[in-house]
Amino acid sequence: QVQLVESGGGLVQPGGSLRLSCVASGFILGGHSIAWFRQAPGKAREAIGCLAGADDSRKYDDFVGGRFTISSDARNTMYLQMNDLRPEDTAIYVCAADPARLCMLHGGWYRYWGQGTQVTVSS
Repeated sequence: QVQLVESGGGLVQPGGSLRLSCVASGFILGGHSIAWFRQAPGKAREAIGCLAGADDSRKYDDFVGGRFTISSDARNTMYLQMNDLRPEDTAIYVCAADPARLCMLHGGWYRYWGQGTQVTVSS
């Protein structure tokens, strides 16, 4: 059974850092495109970034501004390192994956989804 499970969310102060993890079961992440999305209360889901299975190239949405980094161990875990967190980063963070070798910054591209982990940035 294919499954993605996120962890690592929580409460952090503005300016702080968090590293989210997403563990895959039922398939190997290597070669898949992977991505992170988020959804804040009352807002639409937005893409954070993605990593292509073909060549490990990465794309990020403009709001990231160099603060977030996506990585993978190419076996069963992907990560989202988040630095310089701001209150507006408060959201549920969700990982996604797809067998496609290229990655895209829209949700319709991805076949597999996690349930999400809450990140709250507040003093």
